[in-house]
Parts: sequence; structure tokens; C-alpha cells
Amino acid sequence: MATNQPSDRVLAAQSVGADLGDGFYVLPGMGNALVAETDAGLVLVDAGSQFTTPGMIEHLRNATESPLHAICYSHGHMGYNSEVDMWLNHCEERGENPPRLVAHENILRRYSRYKETLTHQARMASIQFPGRKGVSYEMVLPSFRMTEPTETFADSMVLTEGSRTIELLWVPSETDDAIALWFPDDGIVYGGACTPGDAIPNIGTPLRTQRFTIRWADSLDRLAALEAEVLVTEFGPIINGSKEVRRRLEKTAESLRWLRDEVVDRLNKGMSEREVLADMTYPEELFNQPWMTPNYGCPEYIVRDLYREENGWWDRNPTNLHPSAPQDAAQAVLSAIAEPAQVLSRAKEIAEQGDVQLALHVIDLLALSDSDLPEVVEAKAFKAELCLLRAKEIDPYVSKACYRSSARHLDNGINSWQDAP
Repeated sequence: MATNQPSDRVLAAQSVGADLGDGFYVLPGMGNALVAETDAGLVLVDAGSQFTTPGMIEHLRNATESPLHAICYSHGHMGYNSEVDMWLNHCEERGENPPRLVAHENILRRYSRYKETLTHQARMASIQFPGRKGVSYEMVLPSFRMTEPTETFADSMVLTEGSRTIELLWVPSETDDAIALWFPDDGIVYGGACTPGDAIPNIGTPLRTQRFTIRWADSLDRLAALEAEVLVTEFGPIINGSKEVRRRLEKTAESLRWLRDEVVDRLNKGMSEREVLADMTYPEELFNQPWMTPNYGCPEYIVRDLYREENGWWDRNPTNLHPSAPQDAAQAVLSAIAEPAQVLSRAKEIAEQGDVQLALHVIDLLALSDSDLPEVVEAKAFKAELCLLRAKEIDPYVSKACYRSSARHLDNGINSWQDAP
């Protein structure tokens, strides 16, 4: 899910204008939005967002005047299909029938959940995609427009036949409603959210619900079994050649299964989540690959999600079983510190030695308090600096965004996310 502000694109469509053969077009949507010509008309994957749809329509109409037959929702994350109405209006202006709106059946439950938790979802989006000057709730809301599909399917569905067959496949991965499009006559598969491109699968990102690792691996194997000649990824380049397509899909699945095995081994040894994270190493032959780049997700995120699959919420620290209110605990810690200035000094010393993360642990002894003591005020400002430094050290975009959003809140005197605008 993304607000897709032009100033803060995380991953961008890389394949616009790529030659897939007659009757295929890649549009600049949230990622690589695909269009295919069929006997029935155009089939579009994803309608786009407020920022992308006008350009998608312009790009398409510079290439073809064929009517739009169907819009397929690649998955239910917001922004990818928030501007279905714009396409419906476009078709009406051209005097055409409204297109079929097709998605996996799980999207209905997702949309229902999003409507119920709209403020929460918008707040998470504003944290994860903060923009350069910050994002307000009102700025995020347009990406949460939801137009329910007119048709849904469970495991697979033949969308069109004739000169170009299109089959829709359920490939649960980033979401449980993700689909792929298979063009057997052309040997082309559009992997959608299941195949992000030159990025490791974004499992376990800090602000999202669980994404089940082995289920994603199974979906990759389903796509590999198609023996496609061409793979259109969601954000990355188009992959050509059946051997390379299969290698990329199968190797990603292998890496995900390796992570599961390693986490389970450590779980069986009684390790806590933080102990597992500290103990993990990641072999280069699996993770030093173009399609496993940690530019959005990262291996540590996946480890955390795998840990969540087999555990409850307890972090093994008995202090946290029935905790005091955050502000009370912070005040109690502060009251136990004889000289707060020494904590601040030590945190700065550790940061100067190059360990920003360790400095964050120390500064929290002061920075979590609501006190207006000068040392606490300075600690919050220093924590904001540390967050910005940490953002430069970390590869995954989502971590960078969380650090930057946290720094912005600290600078604005916000102690709780519930106080955020």
C-alpha cells in the first residue's frame, strides 16, 4: 500500500514502453500496470491512483483506441485501484460500456476491514510514506477510495478466450487476494504483487499484518511451473527467457523456505525473537541476488514474521507481561536516574563511537518520559537526530520512513502516535 506521492516514490515502474509484442502495453501505474489487447477489448491490470491514472490513460490512448473490456485488481492494497471511477468516467465519455471489474474473492473482506479501520490505515500510510515535508491524514485519504469488483474468483478463472487467452491465478503472497495473469498463447506471465521485481519479498514490514512466508513460496512455485518465456514484475524489469524466469522464481522460493527452516531451528532451541535476529546470518548465494535486494523489505523483517507465525506476543521479558502505562513506566525510570545528564552524555558518547542503535537504547531512559526537565527535552531532540542517522544506515525503505516519521514527531513534541495530526 502506498500513497505514491511523486516526491517519494519507493519503487517505480521500470518497464513502461517495453516491447512485449503486439497488443501489449505497460503503463506507468503504481508499478508496471499491464494492458493486453483481446478480441473483447483491452484488459487492464490495476486502475492506478490519483497521481498515476491521468498519465496511464494518456499513455494508453497514445497507443490504442480500443475499448476497455476489463480491469483486473492485482491485489487489494490501497492506491493500486483507487481511481477505478476515473476509468469508468473515461469509458462513459467515449460512449463505451463499463468494463468488467475482476478480483480475487478475498478482496471483499480486505475492503471491509479497511473501511472499519480507515483512520488507522491512513495513519500507518502517513508513517510509512511520509514524503519530504510530512503527510497529513487528509492527504492520504484519496488513496483509500474503494470500488468493489463486479466479479470475483477463488483459485483460477479464464477471463478471455479467442485470439488471446487470459487466465487469472490466485497467488497469495504480499496479500491474500493477490493474483497473476497468465497469457498461455504468448508465454507471458504478469506476477503482480507476488513478484515485486528487484527487491526481496516484503514480508514482515513493520506496520503491516502477517504475510505468510511459505504461502508466498508456494505461489512462486505455481508461477515457475507455467514455464513462461517472459515475466512482468510489479516494479522491476521484464525478465526474458524461460530459464531465467524459472531460476528467479524458484530461487526466491528457495530463499524463503531457507529462512523458515533457520528460524524454526532457533525456535526449537528456545530463542527469543531478539536472540533469533542476533544469531541469523544470510548466505550470499541466496541473498546477494538482484531479486533479493533489501531496498523495501529485508531478511530481518521476514525472520520477525516467521517468528510471529509460531509465537504469541510475549517477548520473553516478564516485565512486559502486564506492563504499567507507558508514561508511568517512563516517569519511574526517570525517577531512578540520579543524574539524567550522565545518561545523555553516555548516549552521545556511544553515538560518537559509531553505534547509533546502541545509543538509541540508552537515550530511551530519558526520551520516553513526558517530563519537561531540560535533560529530557534535550534527550528527545537527540533521539530525533539519532533516528535520522539510523535512517541513513539502514537499507529498507520502510525502516527509513519509520525513523524519519519518528524524528518528525519528536521534533514536534509528540510522545504518542495518537497525538499525531
